[in-house]
Amino acid sequence: MTPDGPSDGPSEGSSDSSSDGEAKPTPADLGIDPAGLNWERSGDGDGSIEIAFPSAPSRRARAPGASRARGGGAWARGDWVLMRVAGDPAGRISVFDRNEWECFVDGVMNGEFDTAAADP
Repeated sequence: MTPDGPSDGPSEGSSDSSSDGEAKPTPADLGIDPAGLNWERSGDGDGSIEIAFPSAPSRRARAPGASRARGGGAWARGDWVLMRVAGDPAGRISVFDRNEWECFVDGVMNGEFDTAAADP
């Protein structure tokens, strides 16, 4: 995490590395069109965090040549979580697998980020 948001990570068309060194999938690798998702927002203005829980695309809609290792295999709603910042001119989208998302939510529920959100 960075002070400005979830990450300065990859844009929609690029990948990042996971902790095991394997490249993380992008929305395109997963066959997901971010414009067609139902994004849940933390607020109304620019800088609000937006989260989407995509459903798996049909086999026909999956990106050609996408490998299972990069997310192109069979998956279900909840296996991937997308996060973005409203108004980000670069349009960056962070992709999290189920385990990463559950660890993040657990940290929020246990107050691990409370000092980051406190007024200076």
